Amino acid sequence: MMEKRVALVTGGMGGIGEAICRELFKQGMQTIATYNRGGNHKAAQAWQDNQKQAGYQFDIAYVDVSDFTSCESMINQILNKIGTIDILINNAGLARDHTCCKMSKEEWDIVINTDLNSVFYITHAVINQMKEKKFGRIINISSINGQKGQFGQVNYSAAKAGMHGFTKALALEVAKSGITVNTISPGYVDTKMIEALPEKFRNKLLEEIPIGRFATPEEIAYVVAFLASEKSNYITGANIAINGGHYMF
Repeated sequence: MMEKRVALVTGGMGGIGEAICRELFKQGMQTIATYNRGGNHKAAQAWQDNQKQAGYQFDIAYVDVSDFTSCESMINQILNKIGTIDILINNAGLARDHTCCKMSKEEWDIVINTDLNSVFYITHAVINQMKEKKFGRIINISSINGQKGQFGQVNYSAAKAGMHGFTKALALEVAKSGITVNTISPGYVDTKMIEALPEKFRNKLLEEIPIGRFATPEEIAYVVAFLASEKSNYITGANIAINGGHYMF
């Protein structure tokens, strides 16, 4: 009987992260959602309880993904408790938008640290035990704006583009260890972040998307689960765009 795989999803309580957790759980994986939420552990516990009532059993783990020591500590706690992390989804991220000439150093640093440096911090902490087991799946959630750029997002676009450079280099390093490393680059997804945009801006975005709608979080999660599966052994170093035709290359 095949062992139950353990999946770790950073930023697992956001719109896309939650959908990923649910899809991996449905695929039979033991799923751990990380959170920060400003240290609001009660809110994280409430999320976990709500998921349980909906039929999803998740473990949760607090981490500051922008801090190397916090990431290392969180991973060690999971490994000591569960013994393995087979699948890593680097999904945590945030945006702080301003044009380059108006962007503060703090806005640059927080996005680079949270969206890009975190990918190294978390991956660095799990990669050796994956190599020892000769199995691993690492999936990095980037963005359409890391591919085409976006006005007012030099920090975010740089971080998301950097994620795929990281993916390609790491994929070369660990290919012979049974580990695949891939990127997913979603376009605009129907989450609370999109709902909060002014209607005029949402409508402008929809006009640019050939399919004529935003992606659902579940559509992103489905591709994550595909790449995380036992059968996706021959896909590595890839960047899969899920953007409704918004950007083709």
